[in-house]
Amino acid sequence: MNLGHIRNFSIIAHIDHGKSTLADRMLEITHTIEKRKMKEQVLDNMELEREKGITIKMRPVRMEYPHDGKHYVLNLIDTPGHIDFSYEVSRALKAVEGSILLVDATQGVQAQTLTTLGMARALGLTIIPVLSKIDSPLARITEVKEEVIRLLDCKEEDILETSGKTGEGVEDLLNEIIKRIPPPDEEIIDSPSFRALIFDFQYSNHKGVIVYVRVIDGKVAKNAQLVFKVANEKFIALEVGIFSPEETPREFLGAGEIGYIVTGIKKPGIASVGDTITLSKSPLPELSGYMTPAPVVWASIYPESQDDFDLLRQALGKLRLSDSSFSYEEESSGSLGRGFRCGFLGLLHLEIIAERLKREFQLELIIATPSITYEVEYKNGQKKTIYSPSLFPDQHEIVKVMEPWVTVKIITPSSYVNILMPLLFDYEGEVGDSETFGDGRTALTIQMPLRELMRNFFDALKSASSGFASLSYQFSDMRQADVSRLDIMVADEPVVAFSRVVANRRIEEDAEKAVEKLYGILPRQMFATKIQGRGLGRIISSRTLPAMQKNVTQHMYGGDRTRKMKLWKKQKEGKKRMKAEGTVNIPHETFLKMMKSE
Repeated sequence: MNLGHIRNFSIIAHIDHGKSTLADRMLEITHTIEKRKMKEQVLDNMELEREKGITIKMRPVRMEYPHDGKHYVLNLIDTPGHIDFSYEVSRALKAVEGSILLVDATQGVQAQTLTTLGMARALGLTIIPVLSKIDSPLARITEVKEEVIRLLDCKEEDILETSGKTGEGVEDLLNEIIKRIPPPDEEIIDSPSFRALIFDFQYSNHKGVIVYVRVIDGKVAKNAQLVFKVANEKFIALEVGIFSPEETPREFLGAGEIGYIVTGIKKPGIASVGDTITLSKSPLPELSGYMTPAPVVWASIYPESQDDFDLLRQALGKLRLSDSSFSYEEESSGSLGRGFRCGFLGLLHLEIIAERLKREFQLELIIATPSITYEVEYKNGQKKTIYSPSLFPDQHEIVKVMEPWVTVKIITPSSYVNILMPLLFDYEGEVGDSETFGDGRTALTIQMPLRELMRNFFDALKSASSGFASLSYQFSDMRQADVSRLDIMVADEPVVAFSRVVANRRIEEDAEKAVEKLYGILPRQMFATKIQGRGLGRIISSRTLPAMQKNVTQHMYGGDRTRKMKLWKKQKEGKKRMKAEGTVNIPHETFLKMMKSE
């Protein structure tokens, strides 16, 4: 393959700006997929992606397109747009020479667009600005173009206009990709060895780990003896091929191409994103790796039935094989039994993993309240990293607590800035720089605790700004925190899944809310049940759930009242004995309802 005829590119944009729809039209125009086989969101092959209308797991695809009498190969990597999956975007950008910056003509530049654009620029990629949804009656083409010009410091004629829905402008875009995006570096094709960068991988029960690679040097064919440089694991390439868009075997993959290699490896932890594959006999040095995905949110996952514990372990292992940004370790709880402490990139990532466990492995789960990591210094001089709220020490044991802070970028219409200020104060946000951005919009930079960002800040922001504000965030530093553990107790027993770490200034309000919520959803027991919120070394809030009522005298008619009194006394003693000996049965639905926000 002539390197000069290869173009590797990705589409980057905010969530719901039309990336998948644009990719569909490209596949149609280049005849990569026959019209009769065409469906919406072709590159989103998860049922969950189709339901939510978002990209979760990125998919590469190879398109062949004639231009000026020459035959070109266009390798596209479609990428997720949600903030939780910015790590996936970084992987895609490492494997390409250019990017389409897609901006919705009805919404304009969003905060997530800025984050992804910063990553692309840092890698020196060629950026092609493109407006999508120009066919919409709500499109503000002139104003949004001005925003893009200010953002990229480009000319108006550099910005292309497209509609993924109607296909308008998509053919022009394909021609501009060939003109503007540079081919892979010409110097790498004649290498006697082989080297490729892993930007993703999948797991197949039959084929083992299938790595998605961008070939940097030389070429690779079936039966080549290869090695993972970081893992130092040797294997034989059982198959090599391209995505068109299904996996299609080829004789070999050459320099500059994007494709896959079937490794046959069925052990977890061997393949890792950012690793380099090279020939085992004449290896080349490894390429610079990617950033390691750091879990942002931690949550404990328990099987509803302890009989399913081994099945849950296997399910998590399989998901880990295909999602390197997800981590887990075993833990146990007195009330919930054995489970796993899992790390996620964000709340959407947690929701998706939980949904996949339920759908793909038919598991019923109990998921504890999500939390973040704290660094605690004890009075005895010890320092510990606390991942679980149930392990957070009591107030009298602590010297100080450090927590992660994030830098949040918010883009909002200027008229909403004053409305957002009380909200930012409520979420402990420290407002920094602000700048006018495009047509009557303002970009705000805020420092805030990650703990507060997770407290439904995104939903509150959308509500306060009538849905017009967008945000992106990145970690800044660790700062001292004024927080304590809040325990929710049922019948004088703390329920581990309901424990959380909250700000001391909010602990009374949060305790009241949690107790009221549990009081409203916990089924009545055979005896009166106390529900209490405990924090700062005392009971802060308390409600008593009345016992189930049973009329033990309903079968009696007339006669001496003392007969009824004997039965009532017997019932009262029985309930007293139950209260002393009995345990409260908390159903699975109660845990789920407590985890969900109001």
